[in-house]
Amino acid sequence: MLYNSKYANYSDAELIRAFLEKEDTSYIGVLYARYGHLVLGLCYKYLKNKDEAEDMTMHVFESLMHDLKKHSIQYFKSWLYTYSKNHCLMKLRKDQSLLKKQSDLKYSQQMDVENEEDLHLHEEKETMLHLLDKALTNLNEEQRWCVTLFYKENKSYVEIQEITGYSANEVKSFLQNGKRNLKLKMEALQNEQRAN
Repeated sequence: MLYNSKYANYSDAELIRAFLEKEDTSYIGVLYARYGHLVLGLCYKYLKNKDEAEDMTMHVFESLMHDLKKHSIQYFKSWLYTYSKNHCLMKLRKDQSLLKKQSDLKYSQQMDVENEEDLHLHEEKETMLHLLDKALTNLNEEQRWCVTLFYKENKSYVEIQEITGYSANEVKSFLQNGKRNLKLKMEALQNEQRAN
């Protein structure tokens, strides 16, 4: 990305308008010079890794070149904050999904080397985990995300706030309601299973 100081006096709106008209990356370079450090700080807060935060910052500004054409932006700085945060959250969700796949694979490999006696216990646990996963899908997205982070990923309230961007009260509410709804759904699924 290029940075041209002759555009330094342009407002954010003027830079965006000029970029859309001329498709010259110098305008994005000025926005990067203004806000790159803020985006980097935000990315580090979410990703907890300097290299990943730097990569994500570059990714955010590269994505801007495409996404600025799709959005009508009034207050660029606050829009950029939300935009960057969403990119971080998408990466965390993707990483979480990858971790779950690796964890599932590791679990299935462990099962292969277990003896027959332990297999029955694992089958019961597997059934409970299957019911839990099934019950989780019945929660709304906020509750499901908070419950998964708290119970399956062993994250603290503070960590959940940082990962999701929800307030302390929201996290508490989503966890309480999610736990209650999960319990009811698990009981219903177990009764359903016994009946069959």
